[in-house]
Amino acid sequence: MADTLHSRTDALRDILERQYQTHTGQLLELTADSRRPDHGGHDPDTLRALMETARQGIADTAGALRRISEGTYGRCESCGGEIPVARLEILPSARHCVPCQARKRA
Repeated sequence: MADTLHSRTDALRDILERQYQTHTGQLLELTADSRRPDHGGHDPDTLRALMETARQGIADTAGALRRISEGTYGRCESCGGEIPVARLEILPSARHCVPCQARKRA
């Protein structure tokens, strides 16, 4: 029998919480590097890009955790349909089903 979102929500929440901590730790380290004269070995442009990636990761995971608490997690923000559990297991912060995500990129 296929996993349902309800049966996987706790595991997905745990993954999201770990990802949030990872992104937060990365941003803290990169922020400290940005204050060093040598930028922690990064060129300034790369450092800014890495910091933006960490910020986006924080925002994405925080949004997914918020959707879990609101009861809207696993629903596509575009069409309102269910996001397959398999997609959420690969990308727990997914906000769109695959067809809607593909349309957004087109």
